[in-house]
Amino acid sequence: MDPKSASPPSLSATRPVEPEEATKLKAKLLSAWNSLKYVSAWSLKQKSKFSKSTPVIMLGKTYELTRPGDREHFRRSFSSIVWLTYRRGFPPLPGGGLSTDSGWGCMLRTGQMLLAQGLLLHLMPPDWSWTAPLHSVKDDMNLQDNNPSARSAQSHSALRRQLSLGSLLDRPLEGTHRRVVTWFADRPSAPFGVHRLVEVGRTSGNKAGDWYGPSIVAHILRKAVNKSPDLPNLSVYVAQDCTVYKEDVSSLCEWPGSNSTTFWTSVILLVPVRLGGQELNPTYIPYVKKLLSLRCCIGIIGGKPKHSLFFVGYQEDYLLYLDPHYCQPTVDVGKGDFPLESFHCKHPKKMPFSRMDPSCTIGFYAKDPNDFETLCKDVTEALFTSTTYPMFIFEEGPGPQDDVSGVSTNLTHIQRKRVTSSSMDEFVLL
Repeated sequence: MDPKSASPPSLSATRPVEPEEATKLKAKLLSAWNSLKYVSAWSLKQKSKFSKSTPVIMLGKTYELTRPGDREHFRRSFSSIVWLTYRRGFPPLPGGGLSTDSGWGCMLRTGQMLLAQGLLLHLMPPDWSWTAPLHSVKDDMNLQDNNPSARSAQSHSALRRQLSLGSLLDRPLEGTHRRVVTWFADRPSAPFGVHRLVEVGRTSGNKAGDWYGPSIVAHILRKAVNKSPDLPNLSVYVAQDCTVYKEDVSSLCEWPGSNSTTFWTSVILLVPVRLGGQELNPTYIPYVKKLLSLRCCIGIIGGKPKHSLFFVGYQEDYLLYLDPHYCQPTVDVGKGDFPLESFHCKHPKKMPFSRMDPSCTIGFYAKDPNDFETLCKDVTEALFTSTTYPMFIFEEGPGPQDDVSGVSTNLTHIQRKRVTSSSMDEFVLL
């Protein structure tokens, strides 16, 4: 995070400066300062330790690190997740002239990663992985192999042959992969780039340079997808007051087709929750683990000001995450063969569950009505408890038309308290 001893440069003017000119000058100085502060990659290259005795759970898949091939498959699956970080040198954002999001845009970046994961599930085969060169998914897990053998060498050789064959078979999908990445490019025309998200956020009173909470970002993503002509077969639904109203989801996804048939769009469900007061309530840790173990889960975004992370899995009592706090140069995605390496991370990182901020948004994906019903069933079973309040629930009927109106009468078992802390102003407290 931010070095405590560091401070941004101050403005010292030798002549009176007009307010608008001063704002632009300050934006340029802060932009340059943050670009320098987050340009170091030393923290990314610090290796997290992984245990061989317990499995790694990531986005609904289990990887037994003692099994031949699972370790390599985990690396490939992790490096296939789209990684979106701070960028510098992009066209200035409106309303201040910022040309980087360093220091303030981390929640937008984790929101982009959450949406990108949903788009990969929506557009790619279920078990797709990026056919990156082998050197780009080398061992960065700090996991020692105590029994090297010829069998292990043969296994790696066979895996290389398998990956080479896969790279030939997956070439038609590479165009789709690249198209998804371009949708998050740092240019005004990108439908889910930082320019578009900031523009959408202005309707909620946010502007470039502001802190965006996980709930605000969920609604920004919903509006951005709804406005995009690139995804006519995908909808985004944001839960209200920790409740997913199934009738509202159906109304959002169902469209009349030909011959009196009904067409159903795929849907990304975003559920903003707060799992505690100032700190994470440890009671909810088992349920977070269960959700990350579901195939329908596309990850969790959360954090506190200037420290948002994208959680994708866990091992034992440690969360697995991708970190956007690394400022990279803007990539020109207008070239057909633009480099993809800076959009994928090969360094798995871990942190204790106890350090997870309680403010978060959980994402899910359902391709069709059957998928949605399975999602509701699986998530309900994962959250079922007789001793604690559930993280969120599903309701059969429609939700309130106004977000600030009353709540369903079936929600009386969920406690809600008004809080005054600025870090909690967009959440109900469970």
